Amino acid sequence: QVSPALRSPRVPVWLCSLSGRHGVLFGTDCRLLSDWKSERIFHLYFCSGQQQQTRTAHLTVDTHSHHWEEAPREGPGSPGHRRPALEMAIRTRWAGATVSWNGTDPFF
Repeated sequence: QVSPALRSPRVPVWLCSLSGRHGVLFGTDCRLLSDWKSERIFHLYFCSGQQQQTRTAHLTVDTHSHHWEEAPREGPGSPGHRRPALEMAIRTRWAGATVSWNGTDPFF
């Protein structure tokens, strides 16, 4: 459980510890946390500093998408149904949001 105060910092920068690894999730638009209209579709970036991450991951977050618009999955325990830990962390702030990795293979 994440404290509401930690989910909404003054600037859109979050230090993450996911699966025992650390990284920085950040946005470049400071209005993201002060103007609710900015929370419809926005971009976040993630950098872990891990050797296997060769470039910063560019994520597009859509807070108004609907779960029934997603492609059907096999079953609740199938690999296609599981979400990366980074997406789950984003959803602690924006419940139900969909996250596009924009061509980057999901990690974390």
